[in-house]
Amino acid sequence: MPSPVTPVLSTYRLQMRGDAFTFADAEAQLDYLDALGVSHLYLSPILTAATGSTHGYDVTDPTTVSASLGGAEGLARLSAAARARGMGLIVDIVPNHVGVDDPRQNAWWWDVLTHGAESTYASYFDIDWDLDPDGRIVLPVLGSDADIADLEVDGDVLRLGDRQWPVAPGTGDGSGPQVYERQHYRLIDWKRNVCGYRRFFSITSLAGLRQEDRAVFDATHVEVKRWFDEGLVDGLRIDHPDGLTDPAGYLEWLRELTGPDAWIVIEKILAPDEALESTLPVAGTTGYDALREVGGVFVDPTGRQALTELVAGESPGFAAAARALKVQAVTETLGSELARVVRNVVTATGQQHGDLPGAIAELLSRIGVYRSDYRSLAAVLPVAFAETASETAGLGDALTIVAAAADVSDEVTARLQQLCGAATAKSMEDCLFYRDARLVSLNEVGGEPEWFGVGTAEFHHRSAVRAHLWPHAMTTLTTHDTKRGEDVRARIGVLSQVPSLWSEFVEGWLDATPPPDTATAHFLLQNVFGVWPITGHVMGELRDRLHAYAEKAIREAATHTSWNDPDTAFEAALHDWLDAVLDGPVATQLTSLVGRLDPYGRSDALGQKLFQLTTPGIPDVYQGTELWEDSLVDPDNRRPVDYRQHRQALGAGDHHKLRVTAAALALRRERPQTFLAGGYRPVLTAGAAREHVVAFQRGDDVVSVAGRWTVRLAESGWGDTSLTLPPGHWTDRLSERSYVGAVAVTELLADLPVALLVRSDG
Repeated sequence: MPSPVTPVLSTYRLQMRGDAFTFADAEAQLDYLDALGVSHLYLSPILTAATGSTHGYDVTDPTTVSASLGGAEGLARLSAAARARGMGLIVDIVPNHVGVDDPRQNAWWWDVLTHGAESTYASYFDIDWDLDPDGRIVLPVLGSDADIADLEVDGDVLRLGDRQWPVAPGTGDGSGPQVYERQHYRLIDWKRNVCGYRRFFSITSLAGLRQEDRAVFDATHVEVKRWFDEGLVDGLRIDHPDGLTDPAGYLEWLRELTGPDAWIVIEKILAPDEALESTLPVAGTTGYDALREVGGVFVDPTGRQALTELVAGESPGFAAAARALKVQAVTETLGSELARVVRNVVTATGQQHGDLPGAIAELLSRIGVYRSDYRSLAAVLPVAFAETASETAGLGDALTIVAAAADVSDEVTARLQQLCGAATAKSMEDCLFYRDARLVSLNEVGGEPEWFGVGTAEFHHRSAVRAHLWPHAMTTLTTHDTKRGEDVRARIGVLSQVPSLWSEFVEGWLDATPPPDTATAHFLLQNVFGVWPITGHVMGELRDRLHAYAEKAIREAATHTSWNDPDTAFEAALHDWLDAVLDGPVATQLTSLVGRLDPYGRSDALGQKLFQLTTPGIPDVYQGTELWEDSLVDPDNRRPVDYRQHRQALGAGDHHKLRVTAAALALRRERPQTFLAGGYRPVLTAGAAREHVVAFQRGDDVVSVAGRWTVRLAESGWGDTSLTLPPGHWTDRLSERSYVGAVAVTELLADLPVALLVRSDG
């Protein structure tokens, strides 16, 4: 029998990479992670993925553990070593799609391409068999349709350069183009934006799976089942369940497979006014909602007007832009998926209407959640129908047809919801969040930039609700998908406290170093500020990272250039401008400004770290973020971690962020019921600077306190501000000072801008 494992009290996310961090590497860090106070290692996807994958979300064989990571034997050794320390494993799995970029690496996909609809695995994939008149699978993989002429037969494969596709048995005689015409697939120019299978968003290298079919579920989860049968892992993180046809049904099957005790969290991105469906058999989300709340409470609302005015002439209103971009995403980026939905609607109703594509796009643009077919969201779609009919003249008939189709066809309903989620991601996270430059730390997955931060009333109430309904949901500050790391966001957030100062600097910089586009410059300058070194020395690695980030940002924004149609002239001008910023007078002033504001950014970073570790939920520490970190969007945030440095810092005990992290994790181990089952209660403050303190109590024996908006306190100080502790004697685990009753905040936060108080009188 496996050794007993502690309940999931905290996780530590590890980005597994065959070329950089394997099971053996994870095993080598167990002593450090144990000393840090972590209860469970949280592994990125470990099933066999595309050769050279650095993230593992492009699984090519869901029935085997990646050999490059150490295979099943390596996983077993890691699990046993963790259990010997009373620790456990959580694994990230990807049910929605598999990688098909190189068909040779995916045996199921290769078989479908070989045998078409007669393949044993034809039902595994969400293929649009009606798209091609001859029933062939449409593959958008060519640089040009004319490339068909260059196909060559090589035994039982067709070759085009280094790309290969299978030749069906008995069809290999003749030239390449002749043999191709007998195959079960149709190769087309990828720029036509037509695809013969459901993709992951708009990524054609990831093909959707039909997990609503029990046979498919069983086949794709055989290895996952083995993990639980053999007691190797303790829980799962589910990647993007909203992409499935029936997320709730999938999760029910998964719960049957894992058993009642497995800790399951889902990557469900909630809108601020959306509650997680209470009937789902999961512990909660992966924490993007908590990320918005914890980070947002440190954003100063007084900066809203000035920062808005600084960029107001450079971008449209947020709500209007969001809606327009969602319509564009549905009709253009996801045009292939839209066409399939329209055909499904026509099939379900027998009604043709020329306005169906536009009606569906307008309808989805008025749905503010990823998908609205959960029970608790039953009112969302009818309200969207009502708003669309009211605000768009002439679409009434088409909307009626869509509604009728959704009422009689489960397929129409599911595909509308899948399209809605993809459109939300492509329009918001992958586009608008790269255009909106007011305060870019708000532009985060699960964020709501139009809401300028999070007030204390909202913060406390949402925390209390999570303690009551989802006490074991994950909380996070940084993930492999965040747009910026937690410390970068914290520093950028300080600009909300000094909007006039920032405006003055930026206007001078734009005059001194004119950019090719002002809106782009506003966006990039905040990100550059977020990672700028205190020394002002921009070394080669950071320069390369900033240029890579700038290229990704402007292509995602898609206002002047894009991934599909790069404007090389604009991109070259933008890179030249960025170099001028890094090397010219702007750099000197950036260094000066960072020197003034970095202490306040670190103060907020400590506050949000303490809160994430002690608010209701199970905190995840993303790899390396126990120390200060300056990561930007992926792949920048997936760089390997230098654990020698982390070990030294833990031994020295003088790194503030590591000190806070270790103290909070140790306390969670020491008093698990306080955090697993203890309630949440705001602790209010009194005095002139009371709005600059946020505090709360967990259970009967822990109080967390953090200062905020401290730039504005630089002159006035804390004054008479005080906090009255609950009855008992309290000791701060960070300073070792003891307190009772009413405590002056200037005394409580004398050493650090945070305090972690523990009742010490039993």
